[in-house]
Amino acid sequence: MERLFCFKYKFISLPLFEIVLNCRTKFILPKREVNFPCILYAIVMFEKQEFIISAYKLSQLPKDNLPETILCGRSNVGKSSFINSLFNRRDLAKTSSTPGKTRSINYYKIDDKFYFVDLPGFGYAKTSLKERESWGKLLSEYIKTSKNIKLAFHFIDSRHSPTDLDLQLNELLKFSKIPCIIILNKIDKLTQSELSLSKKRIIEFFPELIQGENLFLYSSTTKKGKKEVTQILSKLFY
Repeated sequence: MERLFCFKYKFISLPLFEIVLNCRTKFILPKREVNFPCILYAIVMFEKQEFIISAYKLSQLPKDNLPETILCGRSNVGKSSFINSLFNRRDLAKTSSTPGKTRSINYYKIDDKFYFVDLPGFGYAKTSLKERESWGKLLSEYIKTSKNIKLAFHFIDSRHSPTDLDLQLNELLKFSKIPCIIILNKIDKLTQSELSLSKKRIIEFFPELIQGENLFLYSSTTKKGKKEVTQILSKLFY
């Protein structure tokens, strides 16, 4: 089983000790120089993931005040597959070929350190107007009132242009002062030339985007982009 570590530095007055780890282990190394003497120690990442609750109203949300990373975007944009691929699980998040399946706020606790919060997808036309209004109200109230959201991953299908609802979501996140990273998802379904056009298109809609900072490419099939996303979470929560 693959295990993922991030490294931290701890300064000491003793000689540096070498840490030898299993060769099958993957490492996330800090991108900075350090002054010696210090010791390098490893923290296991994503060792524990558990589904906590599907909340249909704000009163059902967990009360332990752990920091949260929210996943938001259109219906069928691939958020559940993203969760499973990131944590090397097949069934942590339930996937469906039917858009609009996620109708609740789904909480996943990671290493008892933070929550992944999967929000209802928006924009699926075959759901009733009443249902869409209900989901929209739940999502909007949650984003505006939560004090624990540290980061938003806004998923956009790389094959399509952002919709008006994507633009509204982006404005809501800015208004709420929530740091946002756009995940251009499902890139395995594009050729290189199509991907290049997709990146150009997304920046036309959101000129503030810089790839590698607040724009990342991802594929749940090939795991492209997994390392970069893991590094972001490592800096935030470990």
